[in-house]
Amino acid sequence: MDNHVHLLVKEIKDTISEAVKRISSSYVYWYNNKYDRCGHLFQDRFKSENVETAGYFLRVLRYIHQNPLHAGLTKSVFASKWTSIHEYIKGDSGVIDILFPLQLFSTDRKESVNKYVSFMEKQNDDHFLDDHPRIRKTDMEVKEYLSQWGITISMLQKLDRQDRNNIVKKLKQIDGVTVRQLSRITGISKSVIDRVK
Repeated sequence: MDNHVHLLVKEIKDTISEAVKRISSSYVYWYNNKYDRCGHLFQDRFKSENVETAGYFLRVLRYIHQNPLHAGLTKSVFASKWTSIHEYIKGDSGVIDILFPLQLFSTDRKESVNKYVSFMEKQNDDHFLDDHPRIRKTDMEVKEYLSQWGITISMLQKLDRQDRNNIVKKLKQIDGVTVRQLSRITGISKSVIDRVK
């Protein structure tokens, strides 16, 4: 996609967190070097969910391949050049394990590819991680919460640690408020805000 990536991966030795960290740090290094830039490339921490059944696995795979279609970037599930969908039809590049998904349809290669194509074209109402609307609070909205609680930024900064942390904890529990945003608004370091539980 133009602003995010979907990966369907199996944990073997490394956890998903370790694998994503390794992939993203390598990619960021390559990207920054190529475009002569520095700093962060990804905005938020990745999201993940367990895939524990064959049926769920296939629906997630279809969702990933249909994502460009649903976003209006292509007119067909097979028109996107940025998905791995063609690997399953044309053959294995060695990067993607196409054998496991195809064998869920049939042990006969030709039949499994035909069933795979039909399954990928099928319209559905599947919803996964990024289908949930993202809530973002503005800085003004966060300041309004403080105001409703009778707290100003300067008061917050002068509170003793326990009282300050109680206010920060309440702010962190509000949907759509980020640690970076709280740090920017309050002047309290991100590491301090991160540690407040």
